[in-house]
Amino acid sequence: MTSRRPDSFEGLGYRGREDPSFSGGYSARSFNNSSSSDLQHWVTTPPDIPGSRNLHFGDRTPQFETAPAPPGAADETQSAAPPSEQLNRFAGFGIGLASLFTENVLAHPCIVFRRQCQVNYHARCYHLSPLTAISVMYNVTKTQGPKALWKGMGSTFVVQGVTLGTEGIISECTPLPRELSHKWNPKQVVGHLVLKGLTYVVAMPFYSASLIETVQSEIIRDNPGILDCVKEGIGRIMGMGVPHSKRLLPLWNLVFPTVLHGILHYVISSSVQRLVLYLLRRRNNGSPKHSSPDSQADAVQSMLDAYFPELMASFAASLCADVLLFPLETVLHRLHIQGTRTIIDNTDLGFEVLPINTQYEGMRDCINVIRREEGTMGFYKGFGSIVVQYSLHAAVLQITKMIYSTLLRNA
Repeated sequence: MTSRRPDSFEGLGYRGREDPSFSGGYSARSFNNSSSSDLQHWVTTPPDIPGSRNLHFGDRTPQFETAPAPPGAADETQSAAPPSEQLNRFAGFGIGLASLFTENVLAHPCIVFRRQCQVNYHARCYHLSPLTAISVMYNVTKTQGPKALWKGMGSTFVVQGVTLGTEGIISECTPLPRELSHKWNPKQVVGHLVLKGLTYVVAMPFYSASLIETVQSEIIRDNPGILDCVKEGIGRIMGMGVPHSKRLLPLWNLVFPTVLHGILHYVISSSVQRLVLYLLRRRNNGSPKHSSPDSQADAVQSMLDAYFPELMASFAASLCADVLLFPLETVLHRLHIQGTRTIIDNTDLGFEVLPINTQYEGMRDCINVIRREEGTMGFYKGFGSIVVQYSLHAAVLQITKMIYSTLLRNA
C-alpha cells in the first residue's frame, strides 16, 4: 500500500509550499471565508484502509479532485444501485451469526450428552457411532422433556465471559501479549501462552461448576439461575457452598490437566485455522477468473470468498482440536466431577439415573484406571455425539451458503 502523502509533509505547514500568500509566515485567516477550491490543494487523501469508509468490494477512496456530479446524477445512481448491496453489507454479520448460533445453541445437546458419556464409568455402551448417540438422546428427551439436553447452556456463556474478561484484564495489567503479530518471536509466543494458562486457571472453578450443571440429571436437578455458576465457582474456591464428599480433588490437583488441555486445544486450533485459511485463500487466488469482472456469478463468488474461508477454517480448527484431545478431555471431566455428588442419566438406555462414585487420586491414576477397567476405547466414550455435532454445524454452514448465493443471484 503506497501512501499519497508527500515526502516532506509537515501538517498544515505544507500549504506554504504551494500558496504564495502563506510562504512568508501567513496571517490569520478564517476557514469560514475560504472556498473549497482554496483548500483542496493541501488536503490529502488517506490510504485505502479496508473498512475505514465502509467501502465495498472493488471500491476505492476518491482522488484529490473529483468532477462535480451533474444535476440528477445522484438520483440516477441511487436508482441504478443493485439491491444486493444491502445483502453484501449484512452478509458477514448474518453468516457469522448463523455459525455462532450453531456452535453455542444447536450443538449444546450434543455437548451435554458427550460429557455425560465421558464421566459415566458404569456405561457398557460407549456410543462410538452417531446412531446410538441419537437414539439415547431421543430417549432422554422423551422421558425428561426437551429441557433435559439444554441444561447448563447459560453457565457455558458465563464461563466464556469470565475467560474473555480475565484475559483482557491480565493483558492490560501485565506485559503479556494478548495477540501475536505477524513478526512474532519465541519470547512473545511464551508470554502469550502464559497469558492463556493464567486465564484457564482463573476460569477453572467456574468451568467445574458449569460442567456439573450440564451433566446433572434433570430428574433431581433444580432450576438454577444463570449466576449460580459464579456462586458455585466462588464457593469451590473458598471451600463453602454445597457440601462435597471427601473424594473431591482440591483445585491445585486440577490445575495441570486443565491448563494442559486448554493450551493444547488453543495451539492445535490456531495452527489448523491458519493452515486451512492459507490453503483456501491460495486456492481462491489461483482459481481462474471470469472474462467480465462485473458479471453476476463473479460478484457472488467474490463475496463468498470474502466471508466463508474464515468460517471454514474455524470449523476445521475446532473439529481437529476436539477429536485429537477427546481422550484428555475425558480424563479432565472425570477429575472435575469426582466428589461433587453428581447424579447423571444412564447413557446406556436413557431411562435411569446413576451416581458418580469414582476415587481417582490424580491425572495419572485416572488414565491407568480407565485403560485397565474400560480399555483404550473408554477414553472415547460419547465420540458419536461429536460426529453429530460437527455434521450439524457443517450442514448449517452449507445451507447458509446456498441461501446467500440464491439471494444474491435473485437480487
